[in-house]
Amino acid sequence: MLRGLFVTGSDTGVGKTVVSAALVHHLRPYASQIRYWKPFQTGCYEDDDTATVRELGGCNPTEIVDVGVRLKAPLAPLFAARLEDKSVAIKDALDALKQKETNNTDETIWIVEGAGGLLVPINDKEMIIDVISTLNLPAVVAVRSTLGTINHSLLTLEALRKREIPIAGVVMVGNPSADNREAIETFGNVHVLGCMPFFEDLNAKTLSVWAETELDQNGHLWELFR
Repeated sequence: MLRGLFVTGSDTGVGKTVVSAALVHHLRPYASQIRYWKPFQTGCYEDDDTATVRELGGCNPTEIVDVGVRLKAPLAPLFAARLEDKSVAIKDALDALKQKETNNTDETIWIVEGAGGLLVPINDKEMIIDVISTLNLPAVVAVRSTLGTINHSLLTLEALRKREIPIAGVVMVGNPSADNREAIETFGNVHVLGCMPFFEDLNAKTLSVWAETELDQNGHLWELFR
């Protein structure tokens, strides 16, 4: 059983990986141990999310758990696996984690990142939302701040609630929009934990400063770990 957060998104490319790295910065000072894990990673030779979090999160080797399902094509796991003439399942990722010595304790906080959005297929029966249900982690949802985000965000929140998955909050990514933030908080009945800008110079230091000063200023996330 893992203790922590699952970072999902309203779509692919919304900023889940950078949000994950920001959460590592934000939670590290208060956790005895922190771990980042991406169970399913596709297109990993073109865009290695684990390597990105290692760099942007300023992570030491023990904070990165680089095991799981790794597929070459930048597609949904179902289709990326087909190109390699195989099938993959949630069990494969969990088995890989079990075989990795992580020194997991009751005080370890895990940041687990999904692949794409909630309904991305892993195989003919399983989707990313099933990974969240299996791990029994509350979700942090990364969403765009721009036009169209209200619909995509509320649909994502509705899907999580239909599965009775707790929602830790939303992180908006992009230029701030007070109207979109109000709509997501009001109609989605969630906390917006922060609005992450497009950094002119994105690196571990600039992300750390933002995470420590702007992310979850009201301490909603820590209510989950008390």
